[in-house]
Amino acid sequence: MQKKRVRKSFIYSKKVAPYVFILPFLITFAVFYVYCIISMVGMSFQNVPAHAWVGLKNYKIVKNAVFIKSLRNSIFYTIVSCALMIPIPLVLAALLNSQEMRAKTTFRSILFIPALTSVVVAGVVFRLMFGELPGSFMNKFINIFGAGPLVWLRTPGTVWLALFFICMWRWTGVNMMYYLAGIQQIPSDLYESAEVDGASRWQQFFYVTLPLLKPTAIYVLTISIFGGMAMFSESYMLFNGNKSPNNVGTTLVGFLYRMGLEQNQLGIGSAVGVIFLLIVIGINLVQLTMNGTIGKKKED
Repeated sequence: MQKKRVRKSFIYSKKVAPYVFILPFLITFAVFYVYCIISMVGMSFQNVPAHAWVGLKNYKIVKNAVFIKSLRNSIFYTIVSCALMIPIPLVLAALLNSQEMRAKTTFRSILFIPALTSVVVAGVVFRLMFGELPGSFMNKFINIFGAGPLVWLRTPGTVWLALFFICMWRWTGVNMMYYLAGIQQIPSDLYESAEVDGASRWQQFFYVTLPLLKPTAIYVLTISIFGGMAMFSESYMLFNGNKSPNNVGTTLVGFLYRMGLEQNQLGIGSAVGVIFLLIVIGINLVQLTMNGTIGKKKED
């Protein structure tokens, strides 16, 4: 009887209960993330599948021309996508939070629906939209302005235009919802006080909304950096495979996929994965330090 009481008190303990609730996440994280990262680091020093130790030989892939180009593509895509996906969703969120805005729920749903769409379906649709034939949607569109049909997916400029178009179509609604949630957490008393002091709507936005949205903006920037560097599915579906003309759309993850799975060089693929992980962590550490999230002294 005493043992049952001890077990019951242990299960319903306020100190133990939180760990019980997060245990499924911890197990999943340990098995599918921590273990996989440790295995990847180990394989990066081996010749897989022979499992022969080769030291740093696999890391010589950094001298490969395709690797360098894929890294440049990933960094360029990340910079431009962040430049688009940070301010535009913020403006849309501010508009949807405005009292003068009508049909807010409808617009929220319309902007968020692309995030629920399968990337496979979206990739096929956009591949048809940016097709080479004169009858494709984009060629018909530019024909209205007197421009001739373009080979969209074979030249760098138009390829990046298509990739950024997909990025904005798919992720604008997601970032907008993050910003909208952050804006709605700002006390309305602050806006009322600013209005009493004579602040205009623009002044309220710049001096009330933006400063208090800093934590949300940092989070959106962090996930946008990772999402930009990890972009692969959109490029893969747009080109109907992992090969684009002259590697114009090959990203770092695409190069990892090519070496590790398509060419069955898992050791080199693991080395690329380790390099990718270090780059993403390094970039995020720099931006978190610059905006004061890391290394900021706590105020007394």
